[in-house]
Amino acid sequence: MQFVPERLVLLRKSLGINKAEAARRLNMSAMGYGRYENGDREPSYQTVSFIAQNFHSSVDYLYGMSDEKDSSILTISKNDEPELFLLIESARRDSDLLNRLLVYADISND
Repeated sequence: MQFVPERLVLLRKSLGINKAEAARRLNMSAMGYGRYENGDREPSYQTVSFIAQNFHSSVDYLYGMSDEKDSSILTISKNDEPELFLLIESARRDSDLLNRLLVYADISND
């Protein structure tokens, strides 16, 4: 697998942010981030995973293995969203609760 820098540029632009903001969101230097976008440096798999998670995309998209930009995985942090985390954990354990929530939200379980 080889990282596709052009995908990172497209992803950043789709978020409507500049390079400095992208670097800030990833907690890295603007210069380091710029090297990834320019293809001067190949990020580690862990870094690509971190970028994908923070930019709501997928590792496969950033490696050019998929054209689907949006992630099929949603990560909910217990620290950042404690109420939502608790609700999802409760629904995972209780199928009746899950079904009631789906009916309430008008989402089919298909």
